[in-house]
Amino acid sequence: MTELDNFVSKIRSISGNDGIMNIVTARKIVKEINEFLYTKYDDIGTVRELGQDLQFFSDFHKYWHAHHREILNLQIDDASCERVADALHNVYVRTNGQAFHEIYDTNGLSNEDICRVRFLTANQDFRGSRNFVELSEIFLSDRSIFDVDLINSEPTTFLRDIGITGLSQTDKRIQYAKKVTQFLIEHHSEPFDIIDAFDRDVQQFRNALIAYEGAGYGNKKTDMFIRDMVVLGVWQNVHNFNCIDVASDINTIRVALRTGILRSEIPLVSSFLDIFCYQYGYVDTMSAFAWRKVWEYWNRKYPTETISSPCLLDYFVYNVVGKQFCKEILVMFECEQGHHFKWHSSRNKKCQICIRNGNNVSAKVIGKILPCNDVDGSIAIQNTAFVRADIAHPNFTECPFKNICGEYGKKQLMPPKSISIMGQTGWTTAYTDKDSGGGGLMA
Repeated sequence: MTELDNFVSKIRSISGNDGIMNIVTARKIVKEINEFLYTKYDDIGTVRELGQDLQFFSDFHKYWHAHHREILNLQIDDASCERVADALHNVYVRTNGQAFHEIYDTNGLSNEDICRVRFLTANQDFRGSRNFVELSEIFLSDRSIFDVDLINSEPTTFLRDIGITGLSQTDKRIQYAKKVTQFLIEHHSEPFDIIDAFDRDVQQFRNALIAYEGAGYGNKKTDMFIRDMVVLGVWQNVHNFNCIDVASDINTIRVALRTGILRSEIPLVSSFLDIFCYQYGYVDTMSAFAWRKVWEYWNRKYPTETISSPCLLDYFVYNVVGKQFCKEILVMFECEQGHHFKWHSSRNKKCQICIRNGNNVSAKVIGKILPCNDVDGSIAIQNTAFVRADIAHPNFTECPFKNICGEYGKKQLMPPKSISIMGQTGWTTAYTDKDSGGGGLMA
């Protein structure tokens, strides 16, 4: 731990033994902190990332690269995994298994066309700007837009035609479009047939696609794509579907941390310290392992329930718990008359107490809390999209993980965030040298 040892020694020598802090000492300490965390020098060394050798960002980067795993010491907790498996079993029983299936609108496309549209676009981050129906409408308006050879030769045109040229990181998106078609061309396949190039083994296909540098298919997007192709019946008679993991993201990671199936020695560090996303990658991988352990307990204890792969947990853990239940969706209001009440939406503008008394009085938000932290949490839970959908009449009034997350103060734990290594706002544009000043990430 040489880099950290040297930094601590410098801080001690500056601060001295008298414990008195003055502005001169403070300046020196701030300078040392900045140099340790965020500056480089000529012989700092390099690290292999994204297929190229990049300079370390700082001495802290060198230290974090070498020691982030032992600092965080992530562990999968078997007892918590079993408790979560029991809770998911109860959800399965209450909903006749429907909580673990998502209804897709495929807009009448054939299996071949569903696969084409999904495979050629799932590697792009649309940030809510496009859903499958909208993309399918583009496809139906002009099928040539999704021609593999045309995309490979004119990737910019493809991005324009699917309407995402206005989003950031265009260079990366062009690379993704070109590389994913190159993957198909090298295997002499169209999207629907690509699984045959891997003997219909989804694990082999998964590993090859993730390893294909520059195609934009990481673990999450690959697992989600394979999951959807199997669930929708696009790809049938495939092998090793049970090897596909929960598509890990900040929602499934947050639930993993709060239920305690994944534990760390310290709360996760800010993305500003997680240079080149070593923490994010480590947590992402371990979260997938933790959810697989939950699935293994579930299969072992309740073998008649047909959850054939860990990736099928994603529908409920991500879409329901992560995106709906495990957020500060219970809203506290105060009105002009001094009334206080709780509601399920911050869009509310009127005092619900005054309305019941026949008065029209404005109200303002004074706070938001997790439903599981309040006796009136059911107000928010029962107004989530999942409960309103009335899936098998579940009558959920609280999150099924409420009691599990209530132990040891885990409810406040937050997932990691990611900052891109490359790109206009990424780490590689933030370099600066010692004694130069400036540098840093841009908004």
